[in-house]
Amino acid sequence: MTKVAVIGGTGLNDLGAAAEPLGNLQTPYGPASALPQRLQFGDQAVLFLARHGQPHQIAPHDINYRANLWLLAQFGVRRILAVNAVGGIAADLGPGALAVPDQLIDYTWGRASSFSGPDQLLHVDFTEPFTPELRHALIAGAAQAGIALTDGGTYACTQGPRLETAAEINRLERDGCSLVGMTAMPEAALARELGLDYASLCLVVNPAAGRGSGPITESSMRAVMAAGMQQARSVLQEAVRRL
Repeated sequence: MTKVAVIGGTGLNDLGAAAEPLGNLQTPYGPASALPQRLQFGDQAVLFLARHGQPHQIAPHDINYRANLWLLAQFGVRRILAVNAVGGIAADLGPGALAVPDQLIDYTWGRASSFSGPDQLLHVDFTEPFTPELRHALIAGAAQAGIALTDGGTYACTQGPRLETAAEINRLERDGCSLVGMTAMPEAALARELGLDYASLCLVVNPAAGRGSGPITESSMRAVMAAGMQQARSVLQEAVRRL
């Protein structure tokens, strides 16, 4: 069975390769966002799951994260490389930058965030939310591909789907966050509960609110994604070879 999966977010609804849909959407936790697809990265097979659905239509707070993670685990996945489109809070993380965060802070609410229930109570160690081995594979993959990438940083996960206010971004910066997105949680925590390794490759698609010279627009973010996701694919391909 395939052991590595890529979960794609905004701007990465496919990896530009022939794909074979697998299984069905239904799980004990409801329907997953999309059918996993089996892809070939050279001589390596991976599974790909579109976090926001196919087509892209599920808002971050409406994603059935439990179903997505459970379904991948049923296919034998043990390692997950997540791709996240984010805003840059730190001055050196402008549009087009790639980063592999090593910490996160969860500001979401109301999401089904655990597999705990009446029959089991799960207390998992979440000191290091991203698996070091997978982080290192992404970092080494970027180096091999000749692509600049920031090693480390704290990902602030906000509720969405609206973007943040300038005051909220100031607060996140005071909390020590350098990136802001909407999908790393509860995805990372659910992976930990299932015993799956997990790391995030972040593409900065806009300056965070109050950090740029004008309003944040969909068109400007799409333009950054078009170029940046090509680099993300190259990093993923090199990382998969190391796994």
